[in-house]
Amino acid sequence: MTGIDFSTGLGGTVAWPWPIAVYLFFAGISGGALTIALMMRFYKNQTDNTPLLKGATVAGFVGIALGMLCLVLDLTNPLFFWKILVFYNFQSVMSLGVVVLMAFIPLSALLAAYALREELNQLPKSLHFILPVVDALVRFRRPLEMLTLVLAIAVCAYTGFLISALIRFPLINTSVLPALFVASGLSAGAAVAKVLAVKFFKEDLHSAEMNVLHKVEWPVMAVEALFIFMLFSSLIFGGSAGSNALMAFSGGVWTNLFWFGVVGLGFALPLLFSFGLGKKFAHSSQAFYMTSASVVCGMMCLRMFLLYAGQIYSI
Repeated sequence: MTGIDFSTGLGGTVAWPWPIAVYLFFAGISGGALTIALMMRFYKNQTDNTPLLKGATVAGFVGIALGMLCLVLDLTNPLFFWKILVFYNFQSVMSLGVVVLMAFIPLSALLAAYALREELNQLPKSLHFILPVVDALVRFRRPLEMLTLVLAIAVCAYTGFLISALIRFPLINTSVLPALFVASGLSAGAAVAKVLAVKFFKEDLHSAEMNVLHKVEWPVMAVEALFIFMLFSSLIFGGSAGSNALMAFSGGVWTNLFWFGVVGLGFALPLLFSFGLGKKFAHSSQAFYMTSASVVCGMMCLRMFLLYAGQIYSI
């Protein structure tokens, strides 16, 4: 006996409150940012530490660290979180996710150390013990980056699998959810990585890498919208249970969060900033930051809507 019940809390009306939504948000940002940057790195066969890579690794490590903090603080007994790291139930989605996270967290930290090697050299001499560790492992950098890419995608998908396992809730108990979380994580993660690259690592707003990302972000958002439509369609044809869950889109505070937060902030405003206010504004720094902020806020609204509305409108 491990002493841990991996299904505890899954029977209540709102078993997982807002800290879990914040965890899902940060995990999506982390996995999405690293996925975008590493795919760019492999696509262009880069070997140098680009501003985008630096921004993405910072977002990756800080994001997953903040997400895990929210997850631990939401536990009934936070000081006993280490038990989750020791006892496993491989029939539990949560336990499988812990395995992925235990590999992803140190790798995201190591990739950040690789990318920020020059910046780490500016640390006080008392902290220079980190540098020999980074230098000793640098020969393994490429395979570790490949492994981190796989784990980053897995982290995005895992957050969707985690809440889709709640079988009493038709809004979120769907196979579309992991794919939707991957798409939204890529969209928001790319936005955060771009902002950090431009703001803190002197990336040109119109560099070759940024132009590639600008072109990629619209197909990603289109795929995300398609998955949301598929989720909506599955409820229409889901019988009485689906009809009950459809109420989440047609009345109440969670309806407002979806239409104004997810659709308005996440899709309508970025389209307006990029295509509706003129070409000059679309290429300005104001449009860049406002679009990125809208995408990130829309992703947070999506996580909050699915977690709360999904649990409230049960069978």
